Amino acid sequence: MPNPARKPPLSPVTGAFGDRVRATREAKGLSQESLAERAGLHWTYIGQVERGQRNLSLHNILKIAGGLDVDAGELVRGLGGQISP
Repeated sequence: MPNPARKPPLSPVTGAFGDRVRATREAKGLSQESLAERAGLHWTYIGQVERGQRNLSLHNILKIAGGLDVDAGELVRGLGGQISP
């Protein structure tokens, strides 16, 4: 059975967003489980986000930002330049 952690990110944007979520979560000393609980999401979803394997809705971006106690803009600022037409 393939290891889901080895699956590549969906895109450079989802990968970069996931890196920001992980870095912020770790800087705040939170586990994936505690972030998931605070954000009202499942811990496996947080793991998929951090690996860039989910294309998030605005609603879930806001939930994750709330769980991290940061403005959502901190997580998405500058990512638009990585989107190809």
